[in-house]
Amino acid sequence: MIKTSHNYLDPVALSRLGNMELVARLVVEGFITGLHKSPYQGFSVEFSEHRQYMPGDEIRHIDWKVYGKSDRYYVKKFEEETNLRTYIVLDASGSMNYTFSDQRLTKFQYGCYLAASLAYLMLKQRDSVSLTIFDQEIRDYIPPRSRASHLHAIISTLEKTEPSGDTEISKILHGLAKRIVRRGLVILISDLLDQPTEVLTALKHFRHRKHEIIVLHLIDEAERDFPFDGTVVFRDIETGRILPTHANTVKASYIRQFNQFVRDYQRGCGTNLIDYEQIGTATKFDYALSSYLSRRK
Repeated sequence: MIKTSHNYLDPVALSRLGNMELVARLVVEGFITGLHKSPYQGFSVEFSEHRQYMPGDEIRHIDWKVYGKSDRYYVKKFEEETNLRTYIVLDASGSMNYTFSDQRLTKFQYGCYLAASLAYLMLKQRDSVSLTIFDQEIRDYIPPRSRASHLHAIISTLEKTEPSGDTEISKILHGLAKRIVRRGLVILISDLLDQPTEVLTALKHFRHRKHEIIVLHLIDEAERDFPFDGTVVFRDIETGRILPTHANTVKASYIRQFNQFVRDYQRGCGTNLIDYEQIGTATKFDYALSSYLSRRK
């Protein structure tokens, strides 16, 4: 397990800073510090323009300075090898505005900090990054760029967005799959509260077009554990529908259906070679960043 500074990765502590760009920088710098102290040196951004020497590579491309420091052979990558296009797709529907406790971030707040941190890390790696924010429709689309100044456009868009309305994840993903021509890495950040079969079909559309995909499934722990007791009135954040019920009588059924809901996504993603990570809104940010770097490598 990668050891990192908890102060730089704790979502609640960081959210108190208020400045999203500062949060992203602290998350990434703390994460990188942890990488440098861990056995996972291959993920280090220091080698973002190198790869390990392979038989058949030209000797003239070996970086002898790196060899002197690491006692390993690395060759310098060409520009087309180093540049990855990553498309961050963030769900801004009403259900993402949920949090069980005021001491925790909403799913959307967590998703925004996560998207900003990923964008900062990608740009530090000299990768191109794009941002799409959606509910029933695409609200904002920022095309991929690799300039450091691109982070300001991404964060500005995240900061001005408020989650609301219903969602149609599959429709959005199908549209993006047709729109994105150049192969890249697609990172979906969502609570996935839609029909799993339809969402998985849309994700397969990206795989058909040779994209790599990471699904970051955001949940609030209350959605998983159902810590309610007695008579409770639930309100659908997206539709406003009110549902009074007795929590004890529905708890077992709810947990069973929720677990099946998660298993459907896990199995569907696994079958189609899609990386799936379930992330609670109290999870430290290094978990998701590690998922990205594993795929990036």
